[in-house]
Amino acid sequence: MNDDTTTLADLKKTVAQFVDERDWNRFHAPKNVAMSICIEAAELLEHFQWLNADQCERNAMSAEKLHEIGEECADVLAYLLSLANRLDLDLSNVFEQKMKRNAEKYPQ
Repeated sequence: MNDDTTTLADLKKTVAQFVDERDWNRFHAPKNVAMSICIEAAELLEHFQWLNADQCERNAMSAEKLHEIGEECADVLAYLLSLANRLDLDLSNVFEQKMKRNAEKYPQ
């Protein structure tokens, strides 16, 4: 998988299969998944706590630190995709509509 060839549908299917195989749907009420997104986002934020802007750039980080940040990004994404699955949201459509509203709100 890579960003150039993997679709959101592919990712949503991967997450759904993972959750189904573990019988986690009974725990994945939308409220619980939304809380999990926040928890994982806080873990992501922790990697940047107390750093100045220059220290947060890719070229200032070790490969290990970038890997850890990537892992937290993946956790956030997995829960986001799980929430979209649970609520039957078409993320591509929702994203497109939101970007249109953002462009109107924040014109060039």
